[in-house]
Amino acid sequence: MAGLSLAACSGNTQEAQPARGAASSAAAGPLDEAAGIQWTAPQGWQRQAARPMRAATYAIPAADGDHEDAECAVYYFGQGQGGSVEANIRRWISQFEQPDGPPIGEAAKPEKTTINGFDVTTLKLSGTYLASAGPMSPVQEKKPGFRMLGAIVEAPQGPVFFKMAGPAKTVAKAEGDFEAMLKSLKRQ
Repeated sequence: MAGLSLAACSGNTQEAQPARGAASSAAAGPLDEAAGIQWTAPQGWQRQAARPMRAATYAIPAADGDHEDAECAVYYFGQGQGGSVEANIRRWISQFEQPDGPPIGEAAKPEKTTINGFDVTTLKLSGTYLASAGPMSPVQEKKPGFRMLGAIVEAPQGPVFFKMAGPAKTVAKAEGDFEAMLKSLKRQ
């Protein structure tokens, strides 16, 4: 239950500037940007309205048998904002629990890599997702059978957090698209 998830909130209530959609092509979704980087959203992911603290939000259609869509949120809080990579990993791990076995923190294995010249830390989590009822809300809804993929990209103007969470089958089906989006990273 380890691997790839890291987009976090720091308690910072600053609102991020929405990313601007640029070009789009038949093979890929719009080009988005934040913090001096650009990425291409996967075809079929539905761009959502601007939200506080997010550079972009995408809905990923539910896989057959899943009861809801997954969501990929991209956060950028500003240069020097958003907390450390380690603090965000701990936060994401704390958003999941396992019904039995070792604590999820013992199973989670963050990975560090370089993608197109950017340092990226990834994490994968599965179990019961403790979903927040809203921005900065202490109320949580337990969602069993969920999965999260995340990545923290060390961009030129500060960290950018990519976090996809949703029903396990939907997230598993979209994992290749999530990885392709990360591989599309480039400087603005």
